Amino acid sequence: MSHDSTAAPEAAARKLSGRRRKEIVAVLLFSGGPIFESSIPLSVFGIDRQDAGVPRYRLLVCAGEEGPLRTTGGLELTAPNGLEAISRAGTVVVPAWRSITSPPPEEALDALRRAHEEGARIVGLCTGAFVLAAAGLLDGRPATTHWMYAPTLAKRYPSVHVDPRELFVDDGDVLTSAGTAAGIDLCLHIVRTDHGNEAAGALARRLVVPPRRSGGQERYLDRSLPEEIGADPLAEVVAWALEHLHEQFDVETLAARAYMSRRTFDRRFRSLTGSAPLQWLITQRVLQAQRLLETSDYSVDEVAGRCGFRSPVALRGHFRRQLGSSPAAYRAAYRARRPQGEKQSDSDGPGALPPPPVQQEAPVPLQTRRTAAAHAVGPATSSLSTEGRAGAEMYAGGRASLPGQRSAP
Repeated sequence: MSHDSTAAPEAAARKLSGRRRKEIVAVLLFSGGPIFESSIPLSVFGIDRQDAGVPRYRLLVCAGEEGPLRTTGGLELTAPNGLEAISRAGTVVVPAWRSITSPPPEEALDALRRAHEEGARIVGLCTGAFVLAAAGLLDGRPATTHWMYAPTLAKRYPSVHVDPRELFVDDGDVLTSAGTAAGIDLCLHIVRTDHGNEAAGALARRLVVPPRRSGGQERYLDRSLPEEIGADPLAEVVAWALEHLHEQFDVETLAARAYMSRRTFDRRFRSLTGSAPLQWLITQRVLQAQRLLETSDYSVDEVAGRCGFRSPVALRGHFRRQLGSSPAAYRAAYRARRPQGEKQSDSDGPGALPPPPVQQEAPVPLQTRRTAAAHAVGPATSSLSTEGRAGAEMYAGGRASLPGQRSAP
């Protein structure tokens, strides 16, 4: 799925100030940041791969606070530049933030605001979105982060339109990604935006990753709720909904159980979970359908009834939109990937993370608050599959693939 932002044309028209250069990428590091996310932009933008047809960027690694910077595993890093170096960059990347509960240094926030005012492209990978939000750069904009932290981002910054389903969101001059591997997706998207599909494809082959991944974060979503909801009166209503997914009820039913109007319930629910109640309910029903398809022999029609869908047609439509596959194809692919002779069991139930289908159908684009445009180019092999033909061939040039993100034109 691919989504355009109506803000993109205006953002694209912004000019860099005279001292900034488009080819310079500044990566802003903080103490306590995870080393994997921090290394992604360093690898993508900091290594000369011109021999493989990848245009070269100039990388500036900048400390967002006084060093040395300690990262995961007790490693100490010394950044060669300070915040002043950001003034030369056309793109500024915040790969991660150490804690979603603590405020970033004000000096770093000021540097990001100045960079944005001077036309720089600002990028937040995973929890780096919290730094961009603290700087006010996500106000009124669509954004994403790791699905586990999306409810907290939505609650702490209610003016940010958080979408936990997307792998990344390109809103023109401000971009955000989901966790870990989605940071690679967004960095590849930046290379594709700057230099075209051929350059991005060449880089993807060097990194041994798919040039585009299909789908979003839905397949990884846990049915658990954010910690903040535990003490809220809505927790009881949400718990009831999870226990009665096999029944046919709607959001009006949940609002009535909470003794709220539909409008008030929608607002309260979104503030707590980062998702509209209807979308959350559909996602939970699809997740339950996944589990039944994996662990039972119920027919698709029976699965639809046991997950609260009004008809098998409704199940198929929502399942395909969220997972890019029909229920029958999902079950067949899941079973094909299990070891021979291994039986389905309840031990693979709610806590299990199933492998994605080997073959995916072109997903139907999600409708969003901005605009939606489908760029499906036909059936594509799942980007997460590494078995059989789907292993090596996905990295060869010229293969059709599906975008898995919302992006600017």
